Amino acid sequence: MNWFNKMERKFGKYAIPNLPLIIAIIYAFGFLMDAFKPEWVYFVTLNPYAIMHGQVWRLISWVFVPEGGMNIFFVLIFLFFYYSIGRNLEMAWGKFAFNFFFFSGIVLSIIGSFLLFGYFELLNPAFVQQSESMYVATYGDCPALLGGSWFYYYLSFNFSTYYLNLSIFLAYAITYPNMRVLLMFIIPIKVKILGIIYVCVLAFNIALSFMSGFNNGIISLVSIGSSLLNVLIFYMLLRKGKRRFKEIKRQKEFKKKIKEASQPASQIRHKCAICGQTDVSNPSLTFRYCSKCNGNYEYCNEHLFTHKHIQ
Repeated sequence: MNWFNKMERKFGKYAIPNLPLIIAIIYAFGFLMDAFKPEWVYFVTLNPYAIMHGQVWRLISWVFVPEGGMNIFFVLIFLFFYYSIGRNLEMAWGKFAFNFFFFSGIVLSIIGSFLLFGYFELLNPAFVQQSESMYVATYGDCPALLGGSWFYYYLSFNFSTYYLNLSIFLAYAITYPNMRVLLMFIIPIKVKILGIIYVCVLAFNIALSFMSGFNNGIISLVSIGSSLLNVLIFYMLLRKGKRRFKEIKRQKEFKKKIKEASQPASQIRHKCAICGQTDVSNPSLTFRYCSKCNGNYEYCNEHLFTHKHIQ
């Protein structure tokens, strides 16, 4: 943690405040573009072959590509969910740590895409030529605006914001393992269980890819592994720096108590019976009364499903 603390002292002032909100706005823009001009995605994916041929905007533009197959209802839930867990992580780790985590995921994904590019160009060019010949025979020459190579055009779709979002969720599951979410809006389940399920599904998909062909397995392994490597780095930092993260949490709680004490009691409408947070000290929280507790006990969303019922 010494090197990380030094980085934070040196570069912490450059950290972007309220980054989860900015991420949500970027995704919202991507969903709007996908709804009104869906063909735009072909020109912005993370395609290293196209980047090497001058389309350098793809180094950044791929972050705007949304997850597909969602209607407006699920888009709004998606945006709210990832904003809320991102906000909780930012509050728990600190602004700089969350910035470091998110942008390291972007950088590692870019590195992974160029590693695949180097692997196929230097070690397996025959596979590229064979695939390219098949695509050209079917679709004709690949337009330059799409990257100029059908093989790398399709390969670029293996790097998407899906894995960036999954890395945020897995980090949340590590930080708040006993937090509960409603699966299919009905079944309460701990996030650590969902995290384990996601990891098992990814491992199974990688195994299936290798079964369908070694090159397919390499593509899945590198694209998924590089996109989620920041979770492993974070986990190692968390194990070594539990004291640091606890100190950040204590500082946040102290500031909240000071802020709450400076507010008139009449402005406080909701207060968690477990942690004492209010709608004034932390406006991002939601509060609900528990129907199973004997009395009018109100809890924030962090403790609504985890508290011990009062009889």
